Amino acid sequence: MTSQLQVDGLDAGYDDLQVLNRVSFSLKPGEIGCMLGPSGCGKTTVLRSIAGFETAWHGRILIDEVEVSTPGFSLPPERRNIGMVFQDFALFPHLKVEENVRFGLHRLERREQQGRVQEMLAIVGMLAYAQAYPHQLSGGQQQRVALARALAPRPSILLLDEPFSNMDVDLREQLAREVRNILKQENNTAVLVTHDQNEAFAMADQICVMNEGSIMQQGSGYDLYHRPANRFVADFIGQGVIIPATVESPTAVKTELGLIRSEDVIDAVPGSLVDVLIRPDDIVHDDDSPESAIVVEKAFRGADFLYFLRMDNGLEVLCFAPSHHDHKINERIGIRLNVDHLVTFSRN
Repeated sequence: MTSQLQVDGLDAGYDDLQVLNRVSFSLKPGEIGCMLGPSGCGKTTVLRSIAGFETAWHGRILIDEVEVSTPGFSLPPERRNIGMVFQDFALFPHLKVEENVRFGLHRLERREQQGRVQEMLAIVGMLAYAQAYPHQLSGGQQQRVALARALAPRPSILLLDEPFSNMDVDLREQLAREVRNILKQENNTAVLVTHDQNEAFAMADQICVMNEGSIMQQGSGYDLYHRPANRFVADFIGQGVIIPATVESPTAVKTELGLIRSEDVIDAVPGSLVDVLIRPDDIVHDDDSPESAIVVEKAFRGADFLYFLRMDNGLEVLCFAPSHHDHKINERIGIRLNVDHLVTFSRN
């Protein structure tokens, strides 16, 4: 299957400051990608380059297999068939909802415009608000209108620049799932920029974790969490601790938690020292286990607690447990290892 968006070896920056370093990724038709990373990592510059607001220093960008950006050449943004949804939604306050959605449809006949507006408002669940003004809508409703407006002209690529950052935390993940469903219904190819991994997990098919202008790893949320390529990804995605270990065999390491076996093959020779990533879901709360640890801290997460535990040998680990297991600080609880994915890193 051909790529609808292809970014090859992209370098870009501002004035004399290089921001991106050989960024490469591609998306198939209908695929949702995400640039995920901390502030200043370059993810917004990737989006601006795809949109045509920044020119490539090196590399190229193709949309529908047509080069739109190479060093010395940049197709104007208005000719790239790009849709954009911004942080602040950028709705026109003096226009009603249906007029906002119609804004990009001036090339269609009036009857076609009205049909497409009605179709998009129905898809995003805002048909009943067609005659409302933006200030009369909630943030989530404004987000849906902005999405309908961006999708109405049937863009080749939809770009979403931190579209949920102004929302309440509880609403972000819900909206991300809703937007994903709408994009899948329309078979739209899209690129999301965010620093929030839960948004990325809820919405994207492929996630590019970025740091200092480079892609550290690209993959599904599952792979990034369970098979991080390096320490940065392991630290940025999810939670966990790094503990020392000795390689016993190609599929086993010896740690202070005990021997850890896995089907994953370790890229280190037996006897060598490595570091092992232990996630909270690798430690299971088990009252019948002979191993135990002291509760140092705990954080209530609704369905579960995240326990910060200290073992008798001083090792500190994290553990998820169902929230009806409400243990007190300094209480001793039973734990056991349940490691499905053995993630090791060479020692620094």
